[in-house]
Amino acid sequence: MGSQSTETASPTKTGKTGMTGFTIVWIGQMLSLLGTNMTGFALAIWIYEVTAESFRATAFSLVAFFGFAPLILVSPIAGAIVDRYDRKKVMMLADLAAGLPTIAVLLLYTTGNLQLWHIFVTGACSSSFQAFHFPAYSAAVTMMVRKENYGRASGMLATAQFVSGIFAPIAGALILTVAGLPAVLMIDITTFVVAVSMLLLVHIPRPPMTEAGRKGIGNIWKESFYGFRYIYERRSLLGLQLTFFCVNFIATFSNVLLVPMILSRVGDYQTGQIILGSVLSVMGIGGVAGSIVMSVWGGPRRRVNGILFGMVLLSLTGVLLMGLGREFYVWAIASFLAMFLLPIIQSCSQAIWQAKVAPDVQGRVFATRLLIAQISSPVAMLMAGPLADSVFEPGMKSGGNLSPVFGWLIGTGPGAGMALMFLITGIVCAFIGLGAYAVRVVRNAEDILPDHDAKEATALENSA
Repeated sequence: MGSQSTETASPTKTGKTGMTGFTIVWIGQMLSLLGTNMTGFALAIWIYEVTAESFRATAFSLVAFFGFAPLILVSPIAGAIVDRYDRKKVMMLADLAAGLPTIAVLLLYTTGNLQLWHIFVTGACSSSFQAFHFPAYSAAVTMMVRKENYGRASGMLATAQFVSGIFAPIAGALILTVAGLPAVLMIDITTFVVAVSMLLLVHIPRPPMTEAGRKGIGNIWKESFYGFRYIYERRSLLGLQLTFFCVNFIATFSNVLLVPMILSRVGDYQTGQIILGSVLSVMGIGGVAGSIVMSVWGGPRRRVNGILFGMVLLSLTGVLLMGLGREFYVWAIASFLAMFLLPIIQSCSQAIWQAKVAPDVQGRVFATRLLIAQISSPVAMLMAGPLADSVFEPGMKSGGNLSPVFGWLIGTGPGAGMALMFLITGIVCAFIGLGAYAVRVVRNAEDILPDHDAKEATALENSA
């Protein structure tokens, strides 16, 4: 099959493939992520400075919403386009287009015209183009490396993500202090140009047509919705994604409030900025550690166990502990543990999907997979800010209606309400992971579903 024969392919006139080609793309993406995360950190500081305290949590949740919702909504069409056209070209165009909003922010800031609503608009534009990146990248990896290396490749991708997470807050804070926001934005623009240039050096084979691919052929709308049909007919895949749907919805209530919670709990703005950057860097170190472990290890034999038990541990040691913390060292431990476990969860999930889904429909199926798992998150993003500003923060002030119940555990005052939201979401997410393990079609997904290159790969899941 194409997913296996390309591993040892030699360089062609169009570039390198196999693990060599994958590594070239991986380096470019790591640099691009570094620039993107530096910009994200710098803009978070700018947003905190320009928003009033009574609106701060809502502002952060709105930025998260506009930076994420378009990605989810565009995903089905993006997946169909990825399967129709050359995946390398789609990745290049998506990266270039996603970088244009950064240029717009740079121009607006340097001319003194940047406002909060500009961040909403540019974030939505960038997110729309990023919708093409995930399915194209995931499907490309399937065609470049052997099946037994899917877990390691996913671990390497997670390493790129978290290496940038270590250095981006530190570098972003330093450059922001010394040279200002424009310098951070210029570095971001340079890195995405480098990432696109690295793609020019590789060759990504096109997948052979399979029975699943033939069933999905049609106009753009039919192909866009084929991913839903494919997942719906395979109850184990659907069950896995509904688990992520629930966890992502609940976890988002706390995730979008990490920055304002830490800055509010510290109180002093300058000290808070240093502590926030340090926590985010420790978070990146944890992610790198987990990614390296996954890259070397390849994941547990039962990857579903890595997903579900990983969710439970992350919820308890990461999210819940983050809410309990009032000092840097507790936040640092919680962030390290959460990010250590996250790449293991993500890589186990990615390896299952890459092994079970036919390569020529992975663009559509992976885009739909992303939509199902994440479509609940934008709703939570819209709800989290107002809940924090209007319910939990007032309730956890000294004398607030929630402080007599939870004040002894997490304290009172600014940021305590958001900390309580972390506490609640951690407990709920742990129960979701345990509940999913009790469902047979989820727990036994790897046994029920044949691999895409097995003789019976065209048969639908009937035993579930």
